[in-house]
Amino acid sequence: MSDVTHVFDATEANFETEVIQASLTTPVLVDFWAAWCGPCKQLGPILEKVVSSYDGALKLAKVDTDAQQQLAAVFGIRSLPTVVLVKDGQMIDGFMGALPEGQVREFLSRHIGAPTEEQPATPAPAVAETPAQTIARLRKEVAATPDKSELKLDLALALMQIGDADAAQTELDALPANLAEDAKAKRLRNQLDFARILKDAPDMPTLRARLAKDANDHAARDLLGVRLLLDGNAAAGLDEFLHILKTARAWNDGAAKKRLLAAFSVLDDEDLIGTYRRRMASLLF
Repeated sequence: MSDVTHVFDATEANFETEVIQASLTTPVLVDFWAAWCGPCKQLGPILEKVVSSYDGALKLAKVDTDAQQQLAAVFGIRSLPTVVLVKDGQMIDGFMGALPEGQVREFLSRHIGAPTEEQPATPAPAVAETPAQTIARLRKEVAATPDKSELKLDLALALMQIGDADAAQTELDALPANLAEDAKAKRLRNQLDFARILKDAPDMPTLRARLAKDANDHAARDLLGVRLLLDGNAAAGLDEFLHILKTARAWNDGAAKKRLLAAFSVLDDEDLIGTYRRRMASLLF
């Protein structure tokens, strides 16, 4: 681990004390990384440099996701690197990917201000891209560089985004073994799994009727949660999974916890995810 002051390794054993509790007095930037991740190696020195410039007003916690898989799962890490800012005991914001130093400083300045005598850098303008444009661009890049399998994974995710599950599955199946367990691949796999679960499932009125008759019909509640999730009512779907976790944690080999983690990986509402992740954690720990 780095010898830089204010940088430390975070594990399941010390996370509550060194990150959550410590953030009540000093904000903590949490870097989820892995040794095999090229962008992580680019971002790591930048984070250490920026944190060092805060002269003790900010700490950096490094989480090796290969060694701390459960911790990464609880945070729903989808890709590496992922950086989360914890302040006052709460996860308040984050970003994915290896940002340049200026954008890292701008991100921090929004929440904790800039280091003394330093002005925040101007963020680079974001260029919006439609799903169709993304797919077209990725197809060209795949054709030009067929050996870059990560582009095929990005293409599979883009195809799933527009609802072309069959094409997404085809791209997913063609990925090499080293990408099969990538966070993006897991997200896509969870999306496809949710779609398959409902293939022959009862409709929503039938599931609600079953629960009205027997509130402990966990199978019906589980399917209702998936239906609500895929119908766009994510909070209601997560509530159903939490109900099972609270009343029958061991049901179906801990299916409720697995559903929640899978749901976190496919949702994009970070505020909603943070709220329900904390509710899940309060039931588990």
